[in-house]
Amino acid sequence: MIFLDRAKLFVSGGAGGDGCASFRREKFVPRGGPNGGDGGKGGDIYFEASSHVNTLYRLSLNPHIKADRGEHGLGKDQYGRSGKDVIVAVPEGTIVYDLTIPASIIPSQQEQDEARLKGVLLGELLKPGERLLVAKGGRGGRGNTAFKSNFNRAPREAEKGFPGEEKTLLLELKILADVGIAGLPNAGKSSLLARLTAARPKIAAYPFTTTHPVLGLCLWRDRRLLIADIPGLIEGAHQGRGLGHEFLRHIERTRALIHLIEPKEKGVMEDIRTVEREMGAWEKGLLKKPRLMVVSKADLGDLAQRSYREIRRRRPKAALFLISTQTGQGVTEMLDALARVALAV
Repeated sequence: MIFLDRAKLFVSGGAGGDGCASFRREKFVPRGGPNGGDGGKGGDIYFEASSHVNTLYRLSLNPHIKADRGEHGLGKDQYGRSGKDVIVAVPEGTIVYDLTIPASIIPSQQEQDEARLKGVLLGELLKPGERLLVAKGGRGGRGNTAFKSNFNRAPREAEKGFPGEEKTLLLELKILADVGIAGLPNAGKSSLLARLTAARPKIAAYPFTTTHPVLGLCLWRDRRLLIADIPGLIEGAHQGRGLGHEFLRHIERTRALIHLIEPKEKGVMEDIRTVEREMGAWEKGLLKKPRLMVVSKADLGDLAQRSYREIRRRRPKAALFLISTQTGQGVTEMLDALARVALAV
């Protein structure tokens, strides 16, 4: 399944059924009076969070969603049947924006500016089973029975059914994970995810092998950690360079971060500051999340040790670990600390 975290959909609630103009006609019943029934209500459209869906790809293939219309009313005071509601499964963590609401109706200027880019926020779906009504079905038209009065005992008018709501929606997915793995391209994030979980992300000796978030489940000491490998970060990522937006949007909801650092001859502090600058420029709250600083590739020997000592000297209070995904060195200690900060155990 192709991972897709943004999709534009066009939804239409079902139209209401028409009311009926009818009169009772039976032998030996003179002046039977009006007996036209109301039309049925059109179907509504709901989005429902589901743990069985993890991408918006299928929705993007069929972007037009329409609910059934209500049936027309009939004689003998028979009401039309309501149209069936449509329930669309979306991934947990989906945010729904309405592109058809004018931004000018929002009082806050900042919210107006955001709404012009994405639309007006309709809601978020974070837990399985949560539902959001995104398009209401139209009301059914009234039959002529509803217009009967002392002054109009034989009404011949009936209402047409009302149209359902039509909206253009933008869906944005922010994955829900306990831990996000952050770092520059080629720092070894995919290798670490493959070591910790049963996930099999693409691993290669060139940057940006990860082009979309990959999730893996780590079972550690009877605990479950959902870990996300996010596309690599480069300078200017908060402005959209590289795959920056793909990284930063998904890391917002993680409980803790692994800041993975690749050993380098020239030193690693500038690489660390680059990642921190980009996270802070996107959202300052990212820097306040619990974070483990992890030097990867301990199997490189003295180079990895020098990078580790450099960080320990410059950041003495940091939760710092030296690991190797090839040999498993330091992984146990890192996982113990990760479980403590991510699951508060």
